Amino acid sequence: MPTPLFDSGFKNWTPDQLPDLSGKTYVITGANSGIGFEAARYLGKAGADIVMVCRTPAKAEPAQAALASEINGKVDLVEMDLSDLSSVRKGAEEVRKICGKINGLINNAGIMQTPQSKTVDGFDLQMASNHLGHFLLSGLLLDLVEAAEGRIVVVSSIAHKFGELNLEDFMSDIKHSPTNAYSHSKLANLMFAIELDRRLQASGSKAICIACHPGFAYTQLGSTGPKGLLKLLYKVIGPLMAQPSAKGAIPTVLAAAGVEAKRGGYYGPKRLSESRGPVGDAIVVDHALDQAKQTALWEKSEELVGFEWKIPALKGV
Repeated sequence: MPTPLFDSGFKNWTPDQLPDLSGKTYVITGANSGIGFEAARYLGKAGADIVMVCRTPAKAEPAQAALASEINGKVDLVEMDLSDLSSVRKGAEEVRKICGKINGLINNAGIMQTPQSKTVDGFDLQMASNHLGHFLLSGLLLDLVEAAEGRIVVVSSIAHKFGELNLEDFMSDIKHSPTNAYSHSKLANLMFAIELDRRLQASGSKAICIACHPGFAYTQLGSTGPKGLLKLLYKVIGPLMAQPSAKGAIPTVLAAAGVEAKRGGYYGPKRLSESRGPVGDAIVVDHALDQAKQTALWEKSEELVGFEWKIPALKGV
């Protein structure tokens, strides 16, 4: 029976509960639109400096200017294509030039239900963009998060409930559908977040990891990823049923900077099958909690991206 990870003690968190974030830095992938932009706005209005990590700087510059006009902190922009591991490594070095420490690394960017496609590294496009790129980025920047005793935030989805971790067909080559590949990648996001926080805690790291999901939010994902009937469906039901991006961003802001958030937690909307409503503890499907599979996913991810984290595996768990 799917349940929340634990009871955090609140059921309707809102951004007006944020503390003063002056002097703190938040690095947000996909910060030029949708959930990422709205999260940056909330954090920036609370005083934070923002580093926008985006695939196409020319398209992101108007968002950077808009954000800079609304907040008091700095707004920097870094180019990174999360589907390309060389771009992730290069972008991480650019982040290092800007940040001496990171209070929150928000792994937000993603694509949804795209047609089957391979990246330059030979990976499924959705798995690479949604999970593997963020897995590598988080490992490359962990020391900066630790320096701030900060948080790594992983944005998953209610779609994780329909995913099935299959390491034998991790790139969805054998059985592929745009929807299944998306659910698979979002399940990987959540399992990675849970495993990461457990490893951080066991190693005595000063960093923590918290996961979240936006519910059903009206963003560009529905128009830029799906094709054909799926795209038409989102065009029709999105404006009618989805909550605004500003609402969908609240769980991300809670996970990144809310003092009420608990390490290892998973947060999202509470109503209408977690698609919208007040924000609190979110439901995790049972198979996402399989620790042996979480560890196997971690090892597979390290192998694929060619990066070994500097935190130990958990023995006897």
